[in-house]
Amino acid sequence: QVQLVESGGGLVQAGDSLRLSCAASGRAFSNYAMGWFRQAPGKEREFVAAINWSGTSTYYAGSVRGRFTISRDRVKNTVYLQMNSLKLEDTAVYYCASGTGSWYATSAMGYHYWGQGTQVTVSS
Repeated sequence: QVQLVESGGGLVQAGDSLRLSCAASGRAFSNYAMGWFRQAPGKEREFVAAINWSGTSTYYAGSVRGRFTISRDRVKNTVYLQMNSLKLEDTAVYYCASGTGSWYATSAMGYHYWGQGTQVTVSS
């Protein structure tokens, strides 16, 4: 059974940092790209960041570039999202996803499996 489990969300103040984790099991995740998406209330799910199978290449949405960092531990089958300088507009449910191939995609169509999400709330 394929499973992605996110953790690390919470309530923080603007300017704070959080690190999200996504533990994967049930698949050879080390061979696939991984991504993070988020969905704010009343909005569509949007791409945040992605990393290729080897961890050597990453890509970010413009709204988070320079503040967020995606990384992965292929031995632990875990992907991380370090979020710094959080803003009110970063408030959302964050989802990790496993790609359909080894290179990342910025569309949800490029991902096969999804976690249940973790809530990140940024207050002023």
